[in-house]
Amino acid sequence: MAGLRPVLSEIPRKLVLSRFKFFPSSRVVGEWIARQRTVFPKNAVRFYGFCTLYGTKIFRIMQSAEANLAIRKTREVNMMKEKLKVGVFGGGRGLTMMNVLLDHPDARLVAVCDKYQPSLDKVSQMAKEKNADVATYTNFDDFIRHDMDAVVLANYAHEHALYAVKCLDAGKHVLSEVLPCGTIAQGVALIEAVEKSGLVYAYAENYCYMQHNFEMWYRIKHGDIGDICYAEGEYVHDCTAITPAITYGDPAHWRNKMSANFYCTHSLGPMLMSIGHRPVRVVGYELPDFGRSGTLPIFKGAGGLQMVTLDNGAVCRGLHGNLRREGARNYNYLYYGDSGMMESGRFDNSPLVNVYHEGEKYCEGTWEQFDPEPRVKLDIDYDKVGHMGSDYYPTHFFIEKILGRPEGFEWSIDVYQAVEMGICGILAHRSALRGNVPLDVPDLRDKTQRDAWRNDNETTNPDVPNAQLVPLSSLPTYPYDEEHFYSCVRRLWQDGKRLEKYPE
Repeated sequence: MAGLRPVLSEIPRKLVLSRFKFFPSSRVVGEWIARQRTVFPKNAVRFYGFCTLYGTKIFRIMQSAEANLAIRKTREVNMMKEKLKVGVFGGGRGLTMMNVLLDHPDARLVAVCDKYQPSLDKVSQMAKEKNADVATYTNFDDFIRHDMDAVVLANYAHEHALYAVKCLDAGKHVLSEVLPCGTIAQGVALIEAVEKSGLVYAYAENYCYMQHNFEMWYRIKHGDIGDICYAEGEYVHDCTAITPAITYGDPAHWRNKMSANFYCTHSLGPMLMSIGHRPVRVVGYELPDFGRSGTLPIFKGAGGLQMVTLDNGAVCRGLHGNLRREGARNYNYLYYGDSGMMESGRFDNSPLVNVYHEGEKYCEGTWEQFDPEPRVKLDIDYDKVGHMGSDYYPTHFFIEKILGRPEGFEWSIDVYQAVEMGICGILAHRSALRGNVPLDVPDLRDKTQRDAWRNDNETTNPDVPNAQLVPLSSLPTYPYDEEHFYSCVRRLWQDGKRLEKYPE
């Protein structure tokens, strides 16, 4: 090899670089190849053949990349001159994002779409108070043609993926509220739409950004308690009393058609983001609602539970549903690592975090309890932003990612992470229906695995396109007068009242 090097070195450096002279980043590749001349063991001719064959291909790739980079930089410069124009689809939950956008330094609210006119009237009043020009629409097709850079999806949860694809196809960046997809097939379509568009998709799982969860995410990411082997996440929110406000007495409302395991990312999401490993297997359980049997219509379990195995062997337990815990904080998270553990304050409404660090000797260590400061300092009044300030971060990091800023790429939840969270709940219900059997979670990052799931539209909701309907519950249900019950709930909604007992 030593004797061969002088021969190879006789290849003119200019000859190598001549194939990479047009674009700066291409030239970097050429410089690298020129330095690798001694790695070809046979002769100089073979090396030049390599440059001729692959150099052109690399050049074309780099030429395209350089052009795309130039376009992106131009867009970023234009965006810096003018705020990002963002629309919101959904005037109920979407109010949270509207409040963020009306005061954000790098974005502005330009349009809102909702089928319910009173919601749009409220938006118009908000815009007037902020001296903002916000168009309102009742038709999505008109809304999506509005001049805007991005859309926030705060419509019905089982329709998020369908509308995300429409927005991406229309050239709009997308921020999706919970949940990411109604079926696994929708998850495949969503991922491919994001890949095809090259646009930013972000998932607004706000529970990841509550102060205690954000703090634990940061610490675990930086190895504070070592590698995680077990975690628990609980989102226990008994929505029985607020049924009128969130379903309007509509028996076909998506909340009345979702399984006990469907709404899973408030509990699973913070764990999956903190640990940073992909789910590979799930076992699902549906918890019976013994306490209200006979006093309320029971058409599914009181809660869902998922046991999720990650690709590193760690196990996560996710719990959520209408269990009895109101009056105390209804969410809790804990992690066990190989050098300690951490847990949020289980009953305290403050964002306390408890951390144990094992010492140099086995079974000896120190405890720390603290009230975390926001990891990403923002000029906002955290007391006025919903869910302990966490409703601000998903929209903010979405904007940061569109603008190409590091914090957006570090903390925004991407489409692969979002779909992985969501399909755990879909598969957990499937597991419960089959007697709690373990089911593999597909790796939809791998294109070769997608065809097997491309047409999997198994769902409990008949409104889902191409629905392959399965039972809403794995448990026995109780007969009730559906028409009477929902008409009473609708009346309560119209009167602005809560559901306190079975309607007479």
